[in-house]
Amino acid sequence: MKTTKMKHFAGVVALCTVLLASACSNGGNNTAATSNAAVVETVSADQQTDAATTALTMDELVEFDEEDYSTEWSEDSATKIVFDGASATVTGAGAAAGDGGSVSITEAGTYVLSGSLSDGQLTVNAPDGTVRLVLNGVELHHNDNAPLYILEAGKVVMTLQEGTDNKLSDGAEYSYADANADEPNAALYSKADLTINGTGSLTVEGNFNNGINSRDDLKLVSGTITVKAVDDGLLGKDRVAALEGTALTVEAGGDGVKSTNAEEEGKGIIAIGGGVFDITSGNDALQAETSMLVAGGTFSLVTGGGSVNGETHTEEFGGGWGGGGQGFPGGGEMPAAPGTGDAAGAASEASAASASDAGVTTAAASTTDAAATTAEAAEEESTSAKALKAGSDIQIGGGTFTIDSADDSVHSNGNLTIAGGEFSLTSGDDGIHADSAVTIAGGKIDITKSYEGIEGSVIKLAGGETNVTASDDGVNVGGGNDGSSVNGRAGQNTITDGTHMLTISGGTHSVNASGDGLDSNGSIAMSGGTVTVSGPTNAGNGSLDYDGTFEMTGGYLIAAGSSGMLQATSDTSSQQSVLMMFPSTLEAGTLVRLEDDEGNAIATFAPAKTFQAVMISSPDLKQGGTYKVFSGGSSTGTETNGLYEGGEYTGGTEVVSFEITSAVTWVNESGVTTAQSGMGMGGGGRGGMGGGQRPMRGQGGQLPADGTAPGAGDGTVPVAPPEGAADTGAEAQ
Repeated sequence: MKTTKMKHFAGVVALCTVLLASACSNGGNNTAATSNAAVVETVSADQQTDAATTALTMDELVEFDEEDYSTEWSEDSATKIVFDGASATVTGAGAAAGDGGSVSITEAGTYVLSGSLSDGQLTVNAPDGTVRLVLNGVELHHNDNAPLYILEAGKVVMTLQEGTDNKLSDGAEYSYADANADEPNAALYSKADLTINGTGSLTVEGNFNNGINSRDDLKLVSGTITVKAVDDGLLGKDRVAALEGTALTVEAGGDGVKSTNAEEEGKGIIAIGGGVFDITSGNDALQAETSMLVAGGTFSLVTGGGSVNGETHTEEFGGGWGGGGQGFPGGGEMPAAPGTGDAAGAASEASAASASDAGVTTAAASTTDAAATTAEAAEEESTSAKALKAGSDIQIGGGTFTIDSADDSVHSNGNLTIAGGEFSLTSGDDGIHADSAVTIAGGKIDITKSYEGIEGSVIKLAGGETNVTASDDGVNVGGGNDGSSVNGRAGQNTITDGTHMLTISGGTHSVNASGDGLDSNGSIAMSGGTVTVSGPTNAGNGSLDYDGTFEMTGGYLIAAGSSGMLQATSDTSSQQSVLMMFPSTLEAGTLVRLEDDEGNAIATFAPAKTFQAVMISSPDLKQGGTYKVFSGGSSTGTETNGLYEGGEYTGGTEVVSFEITSAVTWVNESGVTTAQSGMGMGGGGRGGMGGGQRPMRGQGGQLPADGTAPGAGDGTVPVAPPEGAADTGAEAQ
């Protein structure tokens, strides 16, 4: 008698609930979800700033019973099926051997499989009860169909016998009795619930199409499973669930693991309580049609050949540049640029005329462009190569993730919550993306490469540690899903309804962005946490960029970058901020130190890229206090993402001493100054250079209301656009 027992995983339910509770019970008025809690509650406008979602738990999403865990079987009561090339021997009831070694199982019971079948099929057609298949060192191959085909059963439990290696494989072409048939389409094909357990190994080769396909539930309790498929690796139509005893390796031309049922409520789910997952896929690695829950596990995921195969993004910067808008009275001059003086002003007028002509051409081609955008969006969807993807909701409470994805690393078409886990994400597109709400309440997230780091219509940073590197925006509150936004990208729409928010209340977050550092097409509110930004070096982006307000009530914020599109926190904030404009660009790694009149450090920071402006907000800044700004020098403090704590600061050069007299104090080397209106600096709206509207990407430079050309100012403080800006007619935001 075989007496091996599997450990029960009852603790998984509690694990999921505890890890996700901190992210999903933060004050929103949530309605309890029904039908396995898989349908995520829609977030109403007045709840969006909390980005609250309904908590998913393993026990609500999937049920494991005694039969799923049990690996026991008896020599006395089990039916033995021994394959021998082109023949098979059946000892016991419930099964019969046919031509070529094929075997049909027609009754519930336990069947122990061993030996090798060179070209045949094991079928299961037992409508009532549970069929247990014990793979005890068996290899099944069929040249033109599925070697293991489960037509009907109450349930099938497949046990991988301890110490055995087992294999299923098919040929590259299938032959169907009915010309209209499209199933089976996998080496292991089941039309009943299928559970795999045990401590042995199973290798599945899907040379025709898929590796393992269950048209109901697919549950992985334990075992070492290796799947190689020309299309999808593993499918569970209703749900795919895995526990910590699972070790899964997948190499798939299509998706790695997916659940596809979008028609029935509470299905189309992936729920993972633990395990080891090594997936290389041409398309998505883990794709749930509705909801995905990950409570633990180790994940190594590569999609679409990795981030090197990501879409090429070209950022353009356009018209609307000029020198007559920034103005730091008494300050140093910035480099010359279009719009400087009379000659440049005339050149700007000529450019404005060209831009107007270009605008006519753009309008005429708008229908064609829209159609092309739609086609491109459809193509993008058809070739999706995301790592973790769900149609309505993703919740992650733990696990270790190493991801190299051609498309988004973590993507939800609805809401996304991260409450724990460790992430190393290298993405050819977004690191973390949700069409609706992104909530980060815990975990350690390193986005080492991305186009945009974290993107969503609502973003809440409530805890954890994030480090973001982005070739465009670091953290971007955009306008919805990729296909519905301007130019087919989220984040291109200006939101004016007050519901789209970046809210920062806790955690430690570092951003290194070539585009905007923190970008909200709505508003920003910060009440806690620590945020450092090494922002853009070009004048067409800003380390902070928002269209509504930035209410600063707590926390610690340092944002460094170029000086072309400066914004500080709103002047209605209860916590003080200082924006320092240096007379010239400083090199990456140059220390900037802000200290009080007693020499106590407010901040010591070394931006990762060249910069000319630094904004600092700290609870230690007080109205009426006197402060000094230093540049250069060195610190013996402990450095994390450019921010130094403790130690001794020496060798710096004092740039300016000043007194704080308002919520936002603008400073240059001459002292306190006031930002001129029209720049969107300090009090809210974005505003354009020289008093005009800031052009949105794809809109082209907009002319001021009086019809004069952009940049026709007095040239007092000209701003240099990025190379080629005068010709592009579009600007990143």
